[in-house]
Amino acid sequence: MAQVENRNVQDATIANGASLSDAINLRGEVLVGIEMPAAWTAANLTFQASMDNATYLNVYSAAGAELVVTAAASQFIWVDPSNFAGCRWIKVRSGTSGTPVNQGAERLVGLVSRGIA
Repeated sequence: MAQVENRNVQDATIANGASLSDAINLRGEVLVGIEMPAAWTAANLTFQASMDNATYLNVYSAAGAELVVTAAASQFIWVDPSNFAGCRWIKVRSGTSGTPVNQGAERLVGLVSRGIA
């Protein structure tokens, strides 16, 4: 995990032919940004969260819709940290829970987190 000016970056890996990343431990921090790789099979992002790294649930907004982040290759995307407050473990999904999009090669999605102020 790299640390830059009170922010940490961890790579969530989506395997070739898969749509869901490995689990990332936010260690009491909150997600604030996403670094998209230069190569990306077109898809938006959705998420799963867990408190115990065993049971994962899809992340929904307070309005009751699946939380979708518009994404494309080579972007830095700021996210609203309040959407991820309380999430200890997260996984990144390419596409939605109803329509996942398998990536054409292994992809590393950088998750930028910071301490909760």
